[in-house]
Amino acid sequence: MTTWIVLIICSYLLGSVPSSYLVARARGIDLRKQGTQQVGGGNLWRTTSRKLGLIVGIFDFFKGMLMMLIALRLGLDAGQQLAVGLAAVAGHNWSVFLRFHGGRGVATSLGIIIILPLINNNITPWTTVAFFAIGAAVAAITRRTPVPIFVGMVILPIASAIFREPLSVTMGYLAMTLIIIIKRLTAQPAPEARSIGMGRLLLNRLLFDRDIGDRKAWVHRKRVVKKEKPE
Repeated sequence: MTTWIVLIICSYLLGSVPSSYLVARARGIDLRKQGTQQVGGGNLWRTTSRKLGLIVGIFDFFKGMLMMLIALRLGLDAGQQLAVGLAAVAGHNWSVFLRFHGGRGVATSLGIIIILPLINNNITPWTTVAFFAIGAAVAAITRRTPVPIFVGMVILPIASAIFREPLSVTMGYLAMTLIIIIKRLTAQPAPEARSIGMGRLLLNRLLFDRDIGDRKAWVHRKRVVKKEKPE
C-alpha cells in the first residue's frame, strides 16, 4: 500500500511538469494568455510550432505510461497501475506548479488506454479497440477532435464492463472519463461567452471543449486584460 501511494504521488508530480508552458515561456509566450489559454500540446502547437507541439505531446503521451511500467515492475495489479496512470493525468490537468492550472490530459490518457492491455494478460484489448474504433468513426463524421474524444471516453467504462474486465479497471476508466469531463466543464467562462446561456455554455464545453461555437475565433482569441478605473 505504501509503495502504491508513493507511486501515485510521484506520478502526480511528473504529470504536473508543465512542459508546454515551459517551452512556450522560453519563447516569450504565456499559454495561459494566448489561444485557447490551455497549457497543453495543442495550444503550444498553434501558438509556436507544430514541431514543438509534437515533441511536448510525445512527452505527455509517455509520462503516464512510464509510471504504469514502474508500477508493473513493482508488482502492482492492473487496477493499481491504472490509478497510478490517472494520477499523471490529474497532475497534467491541475498542475501543482501552475497553481492547479493545466491542460486537458488527452495525450496522457491515450497512452494509458493503449499500454494497459499490453502489459497485463488479464486485460482484454477490445476495450481499447472499441475506444479508438468508435472515436475514429465519430471523427470521420464530425471532422473535429473534441467530440470523438468525449464519445470515446464515455464508451470506455461501458466497454470495460461489457468485456468483464476487473471492477477496479472499469472504475478506473470511469474515473478517467470523469477527469476529462470535469476539466472541460470547470474553466472560468470567457468574455466571449457572456451572451450564451449556461445550458448552451456547458454543452459547448462538454462536446467541443470550448465556450463558443466559432472554433476559429476561440483558437485565436487573446486574453482580455481588464483596465483599472481611475480613482
